[in-house]
Amino acid sequence: MEKQRPISYDGPLGRRIIELHVWAVRQGLLATTAEELFDGFCRRLADAGVPLWRSYAAMRTLHPQWGGYGYSWRRELDAIEPQQFGREHGPSWLQSPFAYLIGRAQTAAGDGNPWLHQRWRLSGPGAQLDFPVLEELAAAGGSDYFAEIVRFGAEGDLSYGTGIAYSFATDRPQGFSDDDLALLQAVLPALSLAMMTHAGHTIAASLLAAYLGGDAGRRVHSGAIERGSVESMRAVLWFADMRGFTAFADATPGHEVIELLDEVFEVITAPLRRRGGQVLKFMGDGMLAIFPPLEKTEFEICHDAIDAAKEAMHRLDRLNRQRTEASKPNSEVDLALHIGEVLYGNIGAADRLDFTVIGPAVNEAARIETLCEPLGRKVLVSAEFALAAGNCTGLLPLGHHRLRGVREPRAVYGLEL
Repeated sequence: MEKQRPISYDGPLGRRIIELHVWAVRQGLLATTAEELFDGFCRRLADAGVPLWRSYAAMRTLHPQWGGYGYSWRRELDAIEPQQFGREHGPSWLQSPFAYLIGRAQTAAGDGNPWLHQRWRLSGPGAQLDFPVLEELAAAGGSDYFAEIVRFGAEGDLSYGTGIAYSFATDRPQGFSDDDLALLQAVLPALSLAMMTHAGHTIAASLLAAYLGGDAGRRVHSGAIERGSVESMRAVLWFADMRGFTAFADATPGHEVIELLDEVFEVITAPLRRRGGQVLKFMGDGMLAIFPPLEKTEFEICHDAIDAAKEAMHRLDRLNRQRTEASKPNSEVDLALHIGEVLYGNIGAADRLDFTVIGPAVNEAARIETLCEPLGRKVLVSAEFALAAGNCTGLLPLGHHRLRGVREPRAVYGLEL
């Protein structure tokens, strides 16, 4: 293992290290994104005379869908290529220098030397083409490769991410100089701190969006955290519930219940998500969502909700056919669409808040949904919604009906699917 040599900060190398340190710290304080940080870092290395040809940075994250993010920099493109990767390590990772370094560090745990960096020569008599990626780089003209992993936080704490894996390759025939590698090793900790700032922000934003909804998560993350802080607004409400779920859950193993819930919620949520709808909460087998009044008219929002409802029911029919073919139980979902004034914001106890909507309109949406089964309909809409939608075709009047807790009978309409 090559040891890092002492650095004199009075010379040219020391001054370049200080300049890059200052730049990285300032960018971290400015909350520069990881993509912009890595791009700026590579450009500055090239400007400082480091013969960069290929560079890569990757980090794991906490996200319901993605395992992590990666950023590739190529000299000929002079730009960053971002990527996302899944939770499971694929063959390219398992057969990489990064996996090797982590494995070696785990083997050496306890001896005080984590050994999380190494250099591989790609050309000449001392070439070490130990991994597929090194063979590919060598075949493309690479001469030298350096990898380092900078870890974050305590082992097992994912709240900041676990760390960043870096690699740098050159095609200069003589490879990296000692000064090049000294510069990289000296500056990567400062760059990683700046990257960690953005990683922590991204993790928080992703988790808030996943657990509160996109709009609610953004509001909380931007400072809407005071209990009782609510906003009055007129919004389209979407209330869905699985029919006969209690009997199904009582007679079905738990893991099968969860599998069905996950599949059903995904097929009915995806259509509204693409049209600006925001899921506020899942309540057992029920779901409450809103279409907030962002940059569209009420007429447009109502038609988005109608299109989402139609697509959701068609997707649910396909799911049920697939589950029947697989000898699995299926499910029916009842859905109500309503529009009205709601209070939207933080409600709850001092130490446990919920960012949600309340108001008579929410209760009415829930009551309308209970009429779906007795009226033989999958989707019902209120008279207020029908009026806002312009009494569009496909809405069938079903008369006036009493809603529990509502004084006067209310007109409801069935949505033709």
